[in-house]
Amino acid sequence: MVGIVIVSHSKKVADGLYELADQMTGGKIRIGKSGGTKDGRLGTNVDEIVEEIKKCESGDGVLILVDLGSSVMSAQMALEFLDEEYAGKVEIADAPLVEGTIAASVEASIGSDILKVKAVAEAAKNLVKI
Repeated sequence: MVGIVIVSHSKKVADGLYELADQMTGGKIRIGKSGGTKDGRLGTNVDEIVEEIKKCESGDGVLILVDLGSSVMSAQMALEFLDEEYAGKVEIADAPLVEGTIAASVEASIGSDILKVKAVAEAAKNLVKI
């Protein structure tokens, strides 16, 4: 199954969203999370993102969901640090973090491929809540 990696500037946001996505999928998929810097401040950690990608890749790919500006850059840098075996298996979604993560996680849990999971995450931009 496709794995999901949540990247946020905040450890609390990443932890909370992980908890929600894991509950929504019944623990069926691998979900990684990276939030904050090594010393606990707001920010991102490229090394941690790389490790979470590696933990979540089971052969079907990994979709990364990000919150703000530099988290995109950190996710892109993480891709550059991955070995060749990950080439073409990791995607970054242009999606809202919360809605995109939930949509992608549920889609991954029913066995969809990475392109479908990414499309569902990105379609979350168009959700109408009210």
